[in-house]
Amino acid sequence: MRAGNHTPPKSQRTRTPKWRRTLLAALLTTALTAPLSAATTRLQIPAPAPAALPPITATSLRTTLQKTYAANRANATRAAHMAAAHGDTHRAAADRTLAAPTRHLLTFDGRGAGQTTEVLGDLAHADHIAVLVPGSDTSLDTYARFHKAAVALYADLAHRAPRDTRTAVIAWLGYETPATVSTTVTSTTRADEAAPHLRAFVRQLRAATSARTHISLLCHSYGSVVCGRAAPGLDADDIALVGSPGTGADSVKALHTNARIWAARGGDDWVGVVPHISVDLFGTTVGFGTDPVSRPFGARVFDAADADHSGYFTPGSAALANLARITLGETSEVTRA
Repeated sequence: MRAGNHTPPKSQRTRTPKWRRTLLAALLTTALTAPLSAATTRLQIPAPAPAALPPITATSLRTTLQKTYAANRANATRAAHMAAAHGDTHRAAADRTLAAPTRHLLTFDGRGAGQTTEVLGDLAHADHIAVLVPGSDTSLDTYARFHKAAVALYADLAHRAPRDTRTAVIAWLGYETPATVSTTVTSTTRADEAAPHLRAFVRQLRAATSARTHISLLCHSYGSVVCGRAAPGLDADDIALVGSPGTGADSVKALHTNARIWAARGGDDWVGVVPHISVDLFGTTVGFGTDPVSRPFGARVFDAADADHSGYFTPGSAALANLARITLGETSEVTRA
């Protein structure tokens, strides 16, 4: 090599693309060969059909909310009995927990992996509402960790909100989440199925609350893909993407929403090493496109310090404080990355 020629060897020039291709190949191989026995078992759990309840309206929100909560708790109790009779003690315990008098369920469906929508706070009179959208491997069997995140946010809001400002947090498990190790977690398929339901829920919530109510969506991991697919026409003030592998869109503009878009990734979050690509593979789009915390995407990137993938709702963390500020509409107080 001549002096002054600083062209790197070919192996160095191609190292990063090759590493990304290798990681993607490993991810896809694992997903394609993962056993499905656990998912099959979940689908066999018997449970009653959901309680027949009217949709959320301004009238029902203020006059029949307690009846809705009671009906869904009763349904969860029946589901617990059926799961116990089926021999699934873990699911029976999860259902019983949700059936406790202190739990406020807008919806409950104990069939299969299960779905529920839970309220923390006084929804009928809330000035600020946060809707949490979970990521992969969230079901009734793992719901406790999702509920823990909602509790942490609600506690932070209660501490941070100005006097006479009322808040509510909604834990929205309104879709069948993909397994972390599965073919579905690498594509937008589950998100495309979930998006209309999330959009309809937020639309009903907006119609049932005051026009001045501030509604934020806080979307974690694969939940950010759901929020991205639901974004067009989604009547929210703010959408925050945390630990996001992508949204299926290349930019904020491509989300086609009037909501403010926020994004954050902690320094210890493994999602940071996932390739941000989108390719067609066997008739399915694999990957979720542009990194939401990158400059080209165009989101308002906020500080999440050294949060790991499960740490965005850790009490006392920078990420949780900023999510609470976004929920309260205190956008000027959000610390930027």
